[in-house]
Amino acid sequence: MSLKEILQSIANDQDDIILIDGSQEWEASTLLKDLPEPKLRVNAHIQRGMYIAEIDPKGYLGRVLYRVKSKI
Repeated sequence: MSLKEILQSIANDQDDIILIDGSQEWEASTLLKDLPEPKLRVNAHIQRGMYIAEIDPKGYLGRVLYRVKSKI
């Protein structure tokens, strides 16, 4: 699954979550608009309630792209 698909799912479901990249908090819809297309094509995995991580070329979890936090 691509980062774009994950962000679209979060935005479409209107989940009450914020994504944190270490320095800033983001809405999924904002990231969809602001991230460049190559970044959105990155293979990624979401662990609901915890993080979105990059999937490396060998299929293993790579670096954490965003931590997931509830808005509430």
